Amino acid sequence: MDLLANLALGFDVAATPINLLYAFVGCVVGTLVGVLPGIGPVATIAMLLPITYGLEPVTALIMLAGIYYGASYGGSTTAILVNLPGEMSSVVTVLDGHQMARQGRAGAALSIAALGSFFAGSVATVVIAMFAPLLADLALKFDAAEYFSLMVLGLVSAVALAHGSVLKAILMTILGLLLGMIGTDVNSGVARFSFNTPELIDGIGFVAMTMGLFAFAEIAVNLERSAPSRVVAARIGSLWLTWKELVQSFPAVVRGSVVGMLLGILPGGGATLSSFASYTLEKKLAKDPSRFGKGAIEGVAGPESANNAGAQISFVPMLTLGIPSNAVMALMVGALIIHDIQPGPEIMTKTPHLFWGLVASMWIGNAMLVILNLPLIGLWVKLLSVPYRLLYPLILLCCAIGAYSTNNNMFDVWVAIVFGFLGYIFLKLECEPAPLLLGYILGPLLEENLRRALVLSRGDYTVFATRPMSAVMLVMAMGLLVLVLLPAIRNKRETVFQET
Repeated sequence: MDLLANLALGFDVAATPINLLYAFVGCVVGTLVGVLPGIGPVATIAMLLPITYGLEPVTALIMLAGIYYGASYGGSTTAILVNLPGEMSSVVTVLDGHQMARQGRAGAALSIAALGSFFAGSVATVVIAMFAPLLADLALKFDAAEYFSLMVLGLVSAVALAHGSVLKAILMTILGLLLGMIGTDVNSGVARFSFNTPELIDGIGFVAMTMGLFAFAEIAVNLERSAPSRVVAARIGSLWLTWKELVQSFPAVVRGSVVGMLLGILPGGGATLSSFASYTLEKKLAKDPSRFGKGAIEGVAGPESANNAGAQISFVPMLTLGIPSNAVMALMVGALIIHDIQPGPEIMTKTPHLFWGLVASMWIGNAMLVILNLPLIGLWVKLLSVPYRLLYPLILLCCAIGAYSTNNNMFDVWVAIVFGFLGYIFLKLECEPAPLLLGYILGPLLEENLRRALVLSRGDYTVFATRPMSAVMLVMAMGLLVLVLLPAIRNKRETVFQET
């Protein structure tokens, strides 16, 4: 009964005219971001964070969430029709989706991508509603030592699941932790590493830093690349699925939903990892694996379901534990902090309308996305004709205005430019910026809980090992770190993203 009452509260919040409007705006912007290659949800959310200042927290979160899972929907359209993934999580969809389009079955591929995503999103919404309160109740039993160990486990997991070199991911995480230390010390009130710069007393601006790392850097990298040729599939075909296609795709949709929910909750997980893992699973389970890469509908149904389930389920650790599982969730944490709301287990008791309103909005948003994606396919594809040289000046202008508007200070614009330069260097060196952002977000909380645990234990470091839950999480973190550093395991991990 509590579940039904909570969902009723959620739909009552999400169905207000203003929240429906911003859910629709988020879904449209997210679909647009997914369709247009080279922008991405991280850069877009970073760019739109200043807009949320004037909104209610639940309204802001509903809009930003719509952008995130809307991008997962939109990326499949160009992946199938143009052989060009608009979003990283749609890379796998290209393999079989475009082959289906070349065979005149683009309509079926687009339909199963949309319907599979809707099914996965609906299931993920129910799972969040059922299990998030249980996780929050468990987290309420955590003390400072357990929170410290949990954050260590989260950072190590993010390193383990990051793309590319483990060493680079570790270094980026450490750099993020160091950047998070800039500003006023919580205990003593003394400014640290501010170099007598008044603007740094409160730390580096979160909005300016993320705009630089993701938006500015991504623009610079995209301008280096030559514009790819975009050949749209000649015939979309019927959007109705045949009975055979339904029978083939439904098990893949279910498996993809499960894979997405399992991997989406992990730190470092989310839509991208879920889609790759789902495609690999479908290929392993297939009676004839040679069909994959040649237009197998399961190769579209599984990954597209997984990426949407992974995108939505990643809200669980962010809301209930305050641990962001990927870069987008780190931005969501930043959005909540901007509104003086601390993510964590108390969010359900202190602001239940926010949590349940967001949960209910996910189902509403998924329904909106089905309506947006299938009937308006022609419109989305036409947007691909807009040259990137016309898009990037507008994006840069919006970023600069957003960075300035946070504190009405040019210093934040310069911060964004500096981090844009650093982000460009990181991308050229193949250093993923997401671990840095996670380290920056979790660093102050990690330090605060470390010092609080030591104060409560009177300086006894064994408190982290003597408390059972803390000890278990630290052992898990150490074991995971050892595994990813072993050469054999590391090599296997680095090739999983290349497996087709």
